Amino acid sequence: MNVITQLSPEAQYLHRHLTEPGIGYPDPWPDVSRLTAADLGHLLPLAYRTRGTGPAFSMRYAVENEVKQRQPEFTPESCLALYEALAAGLDRRRWADVCLAAGALLRCPGGAPRAELAGIARVLTEFMVAHSRFEEPYALLAVAGVAGMDERGKPMDEPQGSLAVAERDVVLGLDPVGRALVAEVGPRSYGSPPELPGVWERLAALTPYAEFARSALEAAEARLAAIHAGELPYRADKAFTAAEVPALGRAARLALHSDAQWLPELLGSLLARVAVAPTKAKTLPSQALLFEIGRAVGRFPTPEAVTALRAARAATRHAGVVKQLDRMIKKAEPGLADRVEVAFRMPDLGFAPGGRLEVALGEHTAVVSPGAGGEFELGWWQGGKALKSVPAAVRREHPEEVKRLRELVKQVRRQVTTLCRALEAGFAGEMSWPYETWRERVAGHPIAGTVAARLIWEVEAAPGEWRALPPAFTPGSGPAAPDGSAALDGSAAPDGRRVRLWHPARAAAGEVARWREAVTEGRVRQPFKQAFREVYPLTPAEEETAAYSNRYAAHIVDYRRLYAMFRSRNWESRMLGPWDGGDTDAATRVLAEGRWRVSFHHDYLYDEPGEYASTDQVRFHRRGDEGAWRETPLAEVPPLVFSEAMRDVDLFVAVTSIAADPGWADRGHDRHLAYWRDTSAGPLQPSGEVRRDALARILPRTAIGGRCTLTDRFLVVRGDLRTYKIHVGSGNVLMDPGDVYLCIVPERRRDERLLLPFEDDDRLALILSKALLLARDTEITDESILRQIKGGS
Repeated sequence: MNVITQLSPEAQYLHRHLTEPGIGYPDPWPDVSRLTAADLGHLLPLAYRTRGTGPAFSMRYAVENEVKQRQPEFTPESCLALYEALAAGLDRRRWADVCLAAGALLRCPGGAPRAELAGIARVLTEFMVAHSRFEEPYALLAVAGVAGMDERGKPMDEPQGSLAVAERDVVLGLDPVGRALVAEVGPRSYGSPPELPGVWERLAALTPYAEFARSALEAAEARLAAIHAGELPYRADKAFTAAEVPALGRAARLALHSDAQWLPELLGSLLARVAVAPTKAKTLPSQALLFEIGRAVGRFPTPEAVTALRAARAATRHAGVVKQLDRMIKKAEPGLADRVEVAFRMPDLGFAPGGRLEVALGEHTAVVSPGAGGEFELGWWQGGKALKSVPAAVRREHPEEVKRLRELVKQVRRQVTTLCRALEAGFAGEMSWPYETWRERVAGHPIAGTVAARLIWEVEAAPGEWRALPPAFTPGSGPAAPDGSAALDGSAAPDGRRVRLWHPARAAAGEVARWREAVTEGRVRQPFKQAFREVYPLTPAEEETAAYSNRYAAHIVDYRRLYAMFRSRNWESRMLGPWDGGDTDAATRVLAEGRWRVSFHHDYLYDEPGEYASTDQVRFHRRGDEGAWRETPLAEVPPLVFSEAMRDVDLFVAVTSIAADPGWADRGHDRHLAYWRDTSAGPLQPSGEVRRDALARILPRTAIGGRCTLTDRFLVVRGDLRTYKIHVGSGNVLMDPGDVYLCIVPERRRDERLLLPFEDDDRLALILSKALLLARDTEITDESILRQIKGGS
């Protein structure tokens, strides 16, 4: 059968224009997103041969750009055609994409025709070697293997015992497909398709390379140990060569992907030694290796690896390194939600049930346990009396034990932070876990259980039917759920059923209200917003626009703060500014185990006195089976994916909008004063509505409750001098009569009198602090505030 007739109509259309350059511009232009993987495999060799200008050249780029986004699939015939296309015109190009040639060996389900490829592979290899093109050495080795050549290429200028040389020797012992697998997981050419699914599993199955991964990491740790022991000279950032760092990065990724049992202890020691100099200098043995392993942990996180990365971050003395590691850790922790098999693994560190550890030191007892807000603290007791600080006798007689306990508290806090971020990140993917796993590793774990006890969980009572468990639940006991149903007894052990976190988007309004009341009444501080979590359903306006949301468009924001928030929330975005191409961008975040991507468009404002941006549309893309992102109508986006993504966008706008800056009106651009006035006192977004609900439950329990009233958008506070309206969205204050603006610059320190039902809303704490201040306005001593209050009387 003619291969052309087996192609899709779009591919046949492209085939004709790529092989008959004289044809004019097509009408309509073909939709390359509809090409199949086999279509791409057929068209890529044709595109690679195309030269000149005109429609054929435009189609070449369309095909090549599509290959960069998703996987092509080659038949033996199209694989041979690709090799022939790569070899054609070598003298003109002086280069051939050997990464593409090596990758084709892995993307040919029927097996690449090595006998037919051998001659062309020899031509490619000899040309690349003759012209010293060794940018992708393992891809070149794979092509050389097809040619039957033991081509070592450029001799490695490496010292004796180099781990890069050891890796190359292992790769030389592999067949062409094995060599191509190593090339696939390394840096590849610009035109290569995305990393092949399953490539790490296939690489892990190659025993020689798996053994190299362990031996290389062990050798790296031994070298660092020798440097710290003074057995090898210390030179800042010279512990490993530029060729060794990527080899160790591949080794670390393979071990992390395989969740090797030997890795946690080794990685902890390696990171501890590579993060700090053996002297008191602020330098490191190798920043490059530390960051490479940090990226590896971000790709395949485990709880132990994230904890080790946090410990390295705490140990290093280099401020710039601390900032880089913070970004890597924030990326790695949510990634645990996608690795259910490892996410909950956590050592108990000797803690008893309830998260309590007691250590007797003479007449005194050190106690590590969760405080009122849930954070682990170190306390000291003598008999039945709590002490305010470390007893002098303990400090004098047990200094090392005091140091160990303080480090233990930091370690536990790091573990809890990692667990919380992993759990929260699982919302969008609607993650659930086997009941037995949850019971053993979370609810029944002495440390993780302190987190679980402050969250609301659902158990699958029957297929598709979920029943919520109350906060402060412990296996075998616990109060009734707010709907009156009994809590699931831990002894029931419903084999095969699953547990997941409760989310208000899946609950009726009455149930949400009851859970919020239960959390507030029980004075439970949840580790992240759950009962009070914002929900973002699709609006009629979004149903009408269909492909995009304008809900958060046309806001004026502080661009530097916005960019910083993108980084802190794991959104990818390039820096904008007054340079070519710096006028617009779409920040993106991937959710739900990589199945969905959200894009938040924004534009740089050139004519502002500061650095500002205007916000625009939010769009969603779904990843297809072939790896390509396809724009998806909002109505087809899963509700939790949509809600969690829009929650981030709401947060970005709420925090960075100029309306949230109490001093902006005095220094801002006149053109945007109307925006500032309207938005700083405008209708509430979902985050503000949730904040209003929280205030309605918290205020009656405070001493100023009788002086406070909530309207649709304001918290009205009756002072003795004036009455004040605090906007629940922006936190800005207006004074009656006349809605006179009152500027109160907030303190950085949170008011310790406030016990909030969740950790992550600084705006709620700010509003409550302002209310506490203004309800007792006769006691205010700050002259700048008093002048505003009395000056407007």
